[in-house]
Amino acid sequence: MKIDLHSHTHYSDGHLSPQELILRAHNMQLDALAITDHDTVAAIDEALAFQNTQKRHLSIIPGIELSTSWHGFDIHILGLNIDREDALFQERLAQQAAARQERALIIAEKLAKCGLDDVYESAARYAGKGQITRAHFARVMVEKGYVHNFDGAFRKYLGKGKRAHVAPKWITIDEAIQWIHDAKGKAVLAHPGHYDLSAKWLRKLIVYFKQAGGDGMEVCHPHLAPDRQRQMATYAQEYQLEASAGSDFHAPGRWTELGRHLNIPEHLTPIWHDWQSIGQEYAVNPQEINNQDVIATDENHKNKESLS
Repeated sequence: MKIDLHSHTHYSDGHLSPQELILRAHNMQLDALAITDHDTVAAIDEALAFQNTQKRHLSIIPGIELSTSWHGFDIHILGLNIDREDALFQERLAQQAAARQERALIIAEKLAKCGLDDVYESAARYAGKGQITRAHFARVMVEKGYVHNFDGAFRKYLGKGKRAHVAPKWITIDEAIQWIHDAKGKAVLAHPGHYDLSAKWLRKLIVYFKQAGGDGMEVCHPHLAPDRQRQMATYAQEYQLEASAGSDFHAPGRWTELGRHLNIPEHLTPIWHDWQSIGQEYAVNPQEINNQDVIATDENHKNKESLS
C-alpha cells in the first residue's frame, strides 16, 4: 500500500492542477494522498470532485502547509486530515492570505523598479483561486524571458537579500498548531531534515514543536540520505512524535515522485494510525507501506529555500 502525505498543486507553488495531480497519483498506484498547498485549501474540493468521477480508488486527505516564523527561520507546519470547512479555520486562513497578498504586491512593486513590468497580473493568473507565491513570480519571469530558469529568478531577484525579496510576516509555530487542532487535524513538522539548522538548533526546533503541542514530524523524504532519515526517525522516537511520510511533490523531477521511497520504520507510530478515512489496514501495517529502497540524496535540495 502506498501513501503520500505532502503534495502541492498550482494553487500554491506546485505545477499541476488538482486533476493532474490525482491522475499522477493513480499512475503511481497511490492509495492515499494528502494535498497540502501553502496556506490554502482551495484545491481540496476540486480534487475531491474529480476523484469522485474516477474508477480507481484514492483517499484524498485534506491538508495544508502553514508558513510560520521561528527565530528568523521560515518553518512549515503541515495540517493533516483537517476540517477544511471549519468557519474559524477559514477566517484564520483569510488572515494568512491577506499577509501573502500584501507581500505579493510589494514584490511586484520591487520587480517593477527593476524593470520587470506586468508581472503581478500573470502571477495572479497562475495562482488562480490560490495565493500568489514567489514560485508564481518565478514562472512569469521565465515565461517573459527575464531569467533563464527558476533558480535564476531566486538568485537574482526573489531570494533573501536580493532586490525583490520581501521578508514574510508569518504566524508563530504555536498559532499554526492551534489552528490545525481547532480544525480537528494533526500538526506535523514538515521536512525537518531540510532546514538550514545545526544539529543543536534542529533539536531546539523539535523540542519547541513538541512542547507547543505538535503531533508528528516527517521522517521520510526522497531527498534525504539514508543516515539522515535514520536520524529523523531517532528524533521522532526520542520526542514521542508520530511519523509522517511525504514527497513534498511540486512537479515531476529526477529526485521527486509521488509515493516513492517513503519508508516509515516499523517501530514508529504512523501519523495516520487512527484515521478512519483511509482504513485500518494502513494503521496496523505501517512497515508494509512503500517498501522500496531509498535513493541517493540530492545534496543541493536541503540548501534550497522555500519557493513560497
